[in-house]
Amino acid sequence: MDAIVETKRIQRDDDYYLLRREIEEYYYDEAEHLDNRRFNEWLDMLHEDLRYFMPMRHNVKFGQHSEREDTKEEYGISWFNEDKWTVTKRVEQILTGVHYAEEPLSRTTHMLTNIQLLEADPSAAEASEVKTSCRFLTYLNRVETETYTFVGKRYDTLRKVDGAWKVLHRRIILDQNVLQAKNLSTFF
Repeated sequence: MDAIVETKRIQRDDDYYLLRREIEEYYYDEAEHLDNRRFNEWLDMLHEDLRYFMPMRHNVKFGQHSEREDTKEEYGISWFNEDKWTVTKRVEQILTGVHYAEEPLSRTTHMLTNIQLLEADPSAAEASEVKTSCRFLTYLNRVETETYTFVGKRYDTLRKVDGAWKVLHRRIILDQNVLQAKNLSTFF
């Protein structure tokens, strides 16, 4: 079992549900920014020390999933292993209007579900940092005939900075090991 989901869940009291609702609204705002191509507003939702990571996945024998199914963040090849500067440069490149993979711009819809708070520090009532998990479906359409669907899981660490949540760490797990899309220029 993945170490991320083995964490002890916080107590699901009123504070938990209020905080979860706040985090859900944050994620819905984030999806709205991405779907409406407000990339600079989306960048403002990311922490300056961001780590944006999507491992490559491998088919492995039963019992080897936790050790070998995903490439590691510290080394090896991954779909994304970026910081805020790199993500910002990707956005800047898209916004030039001469980005081959995004000219014309893709139409996207980001859907999130199963949002859960895994940890809150120091507590749900006073949280300044939370760990979350969710499931996502991202639909992408380009030009007339290119359509792609990305399905997977996301594990985030959010940190509150000056009263606003920011993504500090995002681990994106695609539920496929062969990328069917022609490019991977969308954000998750």
